[in-house]
Amino acid sequence: MQSLPLSSTDSNPDGAPGLAPVHAAAFAAGGRQISTRTPTRILFRGFTLLAVLLLLMATLPASGQDSLPDAPLPQNNAPELPAAPPQAPDHPSAGSGSSQQNTKPAPAQEQPQPNIDATEQPAPPRPAITTLAPGQQPSGEAAPREHLFTLSKELNFVQVPVTVKDDAGHLVNGLLSRNFSVLENGAQQNITFFTSDPFPISAALIIDVNLPNTALDRIKETFSALTGAFSEFDELAVYTYGNTVRSQQDFLGALSDKTAATLRSVRKIEGQPSGPAVTDNPMTSGPSVNGRQFPDTGLSVSSMDNRAYPESAVLNDAVLQASVDLGHRDPTRRRIVFIISDGREKGSNASYDDVKKVLLTNNITLFAVGADTAAIPVYEKLARVRLPRQGYGNILPKYASATGGEVLAEFSRSAIEDAYSRLAEQARNQYTLGYYSNAPKNSLAYRSIDVRVNRPKLKIYARDGYYPVPPAAK
Repeated sequence: MQSLPLSSTDSNPDGAPGLAPVHAAAFAAGGRQISTRTPTRILFRGFTLLAVLLLLMATLPASGQDSLPDAPLPQNNAPELPAAPPQAPDHPSAGSGSSQQNTKPAPAQEQPQPNIDATEQPAPPRPAITTLAPGQQPSGEAAPREHLFTLSKELNFVQVPVTVKDDAGHLVNGLLSRNFSVLENGAQQNITFFTSDPFPISAALIIDVNLPNTALDRIKETFSALTGAFSEFDELAVYTYGNTVRSQQDFLGALSDKTAATLRSVRKIEGQPSGPAVTDNPMTSGPSVNGRQFPDTGLSVSSMDNRAYPESAVLNDAVLQASVDLGHRDPTRRRIVFIISDGREKGSNASYDDVKKVLLTNNITLFAVGADTAAIPVYEKLARVRLPRQGYGNILPKYASATGGEVLAEFSRSAIEDAYSRLAEQARNQYTLGYYSNAPKNSLAYRSIDVRVNRPKLKIYARDGYYPVPPAAK
């Protein structure tokens, strides 16, 4: 058996020390020759397996993490608490003096304040409440606050309804604002409003029940045509008068069932007996002794029958009550008084001037149908003259002229029915002019109005003036 050298250079050709003892031990134990390449291969294979394992371990968690969704993070809405400041040491350690002298202390961190809603802020203190005695005014800075939300503006606007007719009495349409001019107290006014559109009507119907029965019955027969002259957009109030004024119906639809029922009840009212009283005849006189009635009562049949019926005809009072009620209606409607009467006035508490002032103040136009004696042409002209202690024979033309209305004197039934429709059409289709008056606002005196048209041979129907409304009543 040949022995092998045990030098380190022969046993480790790479010159790596530490392998010769291994070879010698192996040789001594088994007496076999061991190759020096076997441990190297084992180590190489071990390192290779270790590298593969490390590579697998590095790739498997990454792929598994990508396949799994992230878990939701817990939400904490509570405000973060400020971190506690670090506590300084009680005794500095040795050798740290120089470092503490060269190192500046960190600035104190500003503690964040928790969020507080505006609603949680403390309310400002309430102002002191001062109690004032009745009639006492606030003083100091409190007084102007009373006027912060007060808006006051004086407007002196005047509205004038106008009717224009030709020589034949037909309505003239198609006029424009430049065709009109308005003078107030002789001064030219600037027309700022103009329209020819029809207006809905608020009408106060006044019926004279003190007429003779024959004339009143003729009027009653025309009631159906009277309501037919109005439209479904119009409203109607009904009044009757003789010795007193009675309101038969407040303002309701002109074509309503209630209005028809009211006119049916007016049909039952009786007028005055027609013709002179028949007295002093054998059929009506009783027994008498020496020309005196028996039994003796101090009164003869002749004197009893000759006693006149009450002659009061309170036309002024009736127009006044209707005008006051119309003053409370919507000002955007056309306000009219529609009266059927002979125009006789006697016994009213209100005077003509008082009633005229109310009519003009409330912008009311009076239209009338003359009945009985007012329908007789010659007598109608004579009736306009006022006789002492006899009242007015016919005051309707004065009212109509002052307010811009018109009186139609008709005697027959058909003429009366035609007058209803003509007057209602005229009232609804008037021109409407408006302007701001230049007169002093504090003056409540009567102001005259003169409306003119720059076309010849035309007749103008407009009120001749007005009374300003007091500022407190506007």
